Amino acid sequence: MSMAMERMSTLVVRGELEYEAPLANFTTWRVGGPAQCLFRPRDRQDLIDFLTVLPADEAVTWLGMGSNVLIRDGGIPGVVIVTAGRLRSMSMDRDSRVHVEAGVPCAHVARFCSLHGLGGAEFLAGIPGTMGGALAMNAGAFGGETWTWVDEVETVDRFGAVHRRRPEEYEIGYRRVQGPSGEYFLGAWLRLQSGDIHSGQRRIRELLARRNRSQPTRWPNCGSVFKNPAGDSAARLIEACGLKGRQIGGAKISELHANFIINTGGAKAADIERLIEVARQEVLARFGVELVLEVRILGEAE
Repeated sequence: MSMAMERMSTLVVRGELEYEAPLANFTTWRVGGPAQCLFRPRDRQDLIDFLTVLPADEAVTWLGMGSNVLIRDGGIPGVVIVTAGRLRSMSMDRDSRVHVEAGVPCAHVARFCSLHGLGGAEFLAGIPGTMGGALAMNAGAFGGETWTWVDEVETVDRFGAVHRRRPEEYEIGYRRVQGPSGEYFLGAWLRLQSGDIHSGQRRIRELLARRNRSQPTRWPNCGSVFKNPAGDSAARLIEACGLKGRQIGGAKISELHANFIINTGGAKAADIERLIEVARQEVLARFGVELVLEVRILGEAE
C-alpha cells in the first residue's frame, strides 16, 4: 500500500472504504480496472465528513451508476466516490418542490413525481443514471432535459464545504453544465408543473416501451456514446457508414441503435475505446463530421 493509501486507511468513516476495488461492478458497461481507493458513504453527512478529513492532495473521482463513463482497464488512481444507492433521499418540501439527493436513480425520480401529481419529469424514466449524473451533464431523453426543472442545487467542494446555488450560476447547454470549479452535486430541488397521476404514469410506460424497442437495454452499455451533431443524429451517421454490428473483442456497435456500443461478454475497456475511435474516424472520413463524445473516459490504460 502506498504512503497516501496508508494515510487514508486511518480515516474513520461510517460507509465502506476499500482498496484496489474492481470498478466493473460499478459501471453499466461492466468493464474497468480497479479504484486505488473506493468510498461508498453511508449518507450525506458521512460524505461531507470524509471530504473534510481527506488529505488535500488526493485526487477524487465521482461515480453514480456508472452509466455515462468508460473506465479504462488500468483503473483510477486516488479516491473514487460512489453515490448511487447511498445519497438516496427524496421528498417534497413546503413549496411543493421535489428534493432529490444525488444518488437517487433518475427512474425513481420520474415515478415519485408522477405519483405526487407532478408533470415534466417523466423523461427521466429513460435515463439509466442517478440524479447527480443528470445534473452534471444536463442529461436528457425524449425531448426533455434535466435543468429545465432545476430550481436550486446543493453542492459540496473538495474540502467538505456545502453550498446552495441557483441555475443562473451555471452555464447550461446540450449535455453540458459548467459551474463553480471543484464542486460536486449533493442534490437538487426540482420545481415541476401540475400534472395528473394517471396520465403521468401512462406517459412513463410509453417512454419505457419506446426505449426498449429502440435501444439495446438487455446488453451492458453506457447509453448514448456520442452527442448528436446539430441538425443530425450520431446514430444515423454511424449507421450510414455501415458500422452496425462492427465488433472488436467483446465490444460491438449495436444492430438496434448505432449510437450504442454493447458488451457482448468479456469486453475490455480497450475494445470499447478502439470501437469508439473506429466510429469517429469513419464518420469524419465519409461526412466530414467530427463526433463529440457524450460518454466520459476515465482512468489509465492497462
